[in-house]
Parts: sequence; C-alpha cells; structure tokens
Amino acid sequence: MTLNVNTNSAALAALAALNQTTDNLATVNAQVSSGLMVAKAKDNPSVYAIAQSQRTDIQALSAVSDGLNRAQSISDVAISAGQTVSDLLNTLKSEALSATEASLSTASLSALNSNFQSTLKQIQQTISAASFGGANLLDGTSTAGIGFMANANATSTITLTGLNLSLGGSTLTVPSTADISTTTHASAVLSLVEGSVANVNAALASLGAQSSQLAAHSSFVTTLSDALTVGVGGLVDADTAAESARLTALQVQQQLGAQSLSIANQAPSIILSLFQGH
Repeated sequence: MTLNVNTNSAALAALAALNQTTDNLATVNAQVSSGLMVAKAKDNPSVYAIAQSQRTDIQALSAVSDGLNRAQSISDVAISAGQTVSDLLNTLKSEALSATEASLSTASLSALNSNFQSTLKQIQQTISAASFGGANLLDGTSTAGIGFMANANATSTITLTGLNLSLGGSTLTVPSTADISTTTHASAVLSLVEGSVANVNAALASLGAQSSQLAAHSSFVTTLSDALTVGVGGLVDADTAAESARLTALQVQQQLGAQSLSIANQAPSIILSLFQGH
C-alpha cells in the first residue's frame, strides 16, 4: 500500500461509502416515518403516476358515494311517507265503508265525515312533508326523475323517478273535496279509495325497487373504492417491519462507516513516524 499525503484513496472510499449509507438511511427513515415507499414522484415516477390516477378515482368515487347517500335518504323519506299514506288510505277506507251503513244517523255520518276530512288533510300534509334536501318523490315535482352520478368518470347516472300522489291525481284518485256526509257519497268515495289503495301500493313497490337498486349500486361503489385503496396501498406502501429492520442495520453501518473514515484519515500521519529521530 502506498502512503500518500496528498491523495488518501482509502479515506475517499470510506467517505463515499458513508455518504451512500447516509443517503440510504435518509430514504429508509422517510419510508418508516411516512409509511410510504413511493411518497414523491422522484421515488418512482411511473408508480407515482399510476397511484395518483387511482387516488383521483377514489376521490371521485367518494363524491359519487356522497351523492348516492343523498339519493338513498330521499328514497327512504319517500318510502316512509308512502307507507304512511297507505296506512291513512286504509283508515279512509274504513271510514268510508262505515259511512255506507244505511242505519247510521245524521250525527254519526257527520262525525265519520269529520274524521274522513281530517285523514284527507293528513295525507296531503304527509305528501308535502316527504322532502329531503329539497327533493320530493311524492308530490309530482320529480316525475321527470332525479339523476345522481353513478361512476367516477361521470359517464353514467342512476335515476330516482318520482310519483304524483297528490289527492285527485291518477294514482291517489280520491279528491281533496271528497266527503262521506251521505251514504251515497260514501259509496262513491269507497270505490275511489279502494282503487287508490291498489295504486299507492303499486307505487310503493316501484319506490322499493328503486331503493334496492340504489342500495346495491352504493354498496358496489364502496367495494370498488375499497379495492382501489388497497391497490394504491400495494403500489406505494412501505413494508414498515422490513424497513424498520433495515433502518437499524443502516444506523449500524453509518457508525461503522464513520469509524472507517476516521481510521482512513489517520493513515497519512504514519508518514510522520518515518521522520522521527531525524
């Protein structure tokens, strides 16, 4: 081995090794602290680009999920109100049927009619109140349908189709002015109520089918988002356990490298011993 004061090749090699170890240590430390193997574009450009694209889709699916949750709430409110209307129609039927009894007195008919009118108002109030976020599927304002984004690319929608359960309409044919103050009126109204009961129950079935479709799609969007999240994790997440072990090893290497550099830097001083005693 040549002893050279001007150029200490051993020290240069030790310094290069120490610098490399320090760089590796910084990288591993960043991975352990962040939990990410690819945190920045420079870590792995192609993987980072793919991961960012998937993250964009995940964020879009989050917006889709929010919209579908709103749609589900609109649907749930409509179904709940529709079921109430169905129950109230059963009450109307009972009241109208009772009023067809020929032996009833005028006072009894009046009492039945009063209850009937109150039930009619309850039906109308229930339909008017069946709103969530300004959307009502029962009052006829949404018969053209309300669309909600169904995928991350906004290329398809899922639609909630509203109904018109207003009194005197094609579904709920009992008019708001109906009365059962006489047996004749009661018989005529009873026929309308019975038809309305069948119509409303069919409408409820339609709303239920829409709700089931919505729930199934919402579940799919959640599953898809979870799958994409797992996929991104597989691309960019660091193996924390392995990197922690590597971190410990690099810390030891750094200490050994520093000692090696110190030893290499002391080598030229050996030359001084050659001149001692002269």
